[in-house]
Amino acid sequence: MDIAADCEHRMEPVLVTPSQPTPAHTLCLSNLDDQCLLRFSVEYLFVFAGHVDVDALRTALSRVLVDYYPLAGRLGPGDDGKHVVDCNAEGALFGEGFLPGLTADEFLQGSAIAKPHESWRKLLRGAEPQSFLGVPPLVVQVTRLGCGGTVLCAAISHCLCDGIGAAQFLHAWARAARFEAADHHVAPFHDRWVLRPRCPPCIAFEHQEYAMNSFPSGDERAATSSLFTGPLAPVSLTFTGAHVQRLKDRCAPWLEECTSFEALAAHVWRAWVRSLGPPSDLRVKLLFTVDIRRRVKPGLPEGYYGNGFVLACAESTAGQLAAPSGEHHAARLVRAAKEMIDDDYVRSTVDLLELRRDAMPDLSASLVISAWTRKGLEDLDIGAGRPLHVGPLTSETYCLFLPVVDDPRGVTALVSVPEAPAERLEDRCLHGLDDVENEEQ
Repeated sequence: MDIAADCEHRMEPVLVTPSQPTPAHTLCLSNLDDQCLLRFSVEYLFVFAGHVDVDALRTALSRVLVDYYPLAGRLGPGDDGKHVVDCNAEGALFGEGFLPGLTADEFLQGSAIAKPHESWRKLLRGAEPQSFLGVPPLVVQVTRLGCGGTVLCAAISHCLCDGIGAAQFLHAWARAARFEAADHHVAPFHDRWVLRPRCPPCIAFEHQEYAMNSFPSGDERAATSSLFTGPLAPVSLTFTGAHVQRLKDRCAPWLEECTSFEALAAHVWRAWVRSLGPPSDLRVKLLFTVDIRRRVKPGLPEGYYGNGFVLACAESTAGQLAAPSGEHHAARLVRAAKEMIDDDYVRSTVDLLELRRDAMPDLSASLVISAWTRKGLEDLDIGAGRPLHVGPLTSETYCLFLPVVDDPRGVTALVSVPEAPAERLEDRCLHGLDDVENEEQ
């Protein structure tokens, strides 16, 4: 549904520069920042029922860019072939839009519970796909709705911030918009050398997240290729807190103190495989992000907003996942992959990216999960109260775990799959989970 197709742009976006002079220097990126996987902008979308003073929000952005001045700079190539940030205070791109014929409720209802649509691109001018270095590190647009509500979109270069870092910046901007004192809040830590490679680099692990899958035969390779390619359809699956608890209970006999993420990641991975129906002997992977801020020694400095994560990798045959015992089998694999991430593994990853600048994760038969939960995005208040919805601007090829407003234990999984198995995925994921709610009524 083209709910954003009528978005009006009555003026060109403007550059918002820091309100005070900022350091003029070159910021070197870490190997985790500069890896090929992250050469894009993460596009966030927030829907608010309340009105926002756009001029005040723009002024607040100017103030917060004094602290987060690299986001007002520009990415470019460095002398050693790695990308750097020219901290030149050129500014972030700030645009305005108008959707006078639409309310916040109509926006959410008309988009099938805020399922991304290509027309949403009009809600963020200036971040359109082009050369990676051609997009400013920070692009925002504030769109006013007919009901007085607001849509805020922000595209933040993944080379500069991971999800935790982006949330840290967005909350700092929100505090400035509310004129809240920042004295007791953590200042951003800019230096990326805390994740520099060792000399000489040493790759001490196999790093299956970057290894290519092996297929039993050429025929099966061709058959599998058809399963994982083609037009993608976004599937939005909302798991209530009761759903998540039921998944944890299912794993409890085989996995002590199973976490919500382990249970849900295993469940979605298994449903994804069963809906696609690959050959039973095909090895499939689950890749997911693991925060390393407290896993490295010493821990990353407080306020570090660069990329402080690595990918964990769980691997199995499709047949093992599809089997009746596949749920706890998958959960154990997720736990083992997560526990493997320690200081040695992180340093080995950094060194691998030093020696293999073009390294990319194996996505041939892989589900990639990035969790936006537990980052406080659902509490972002830019002067209009808490958002009604938090999610991505567009549907990506990876799976996002999103917070559910007003259900702190709930999770919405947004998964993009080929169109044919999309309905099967929804059935596989949600079948039987409502029984727990019926029992409680």
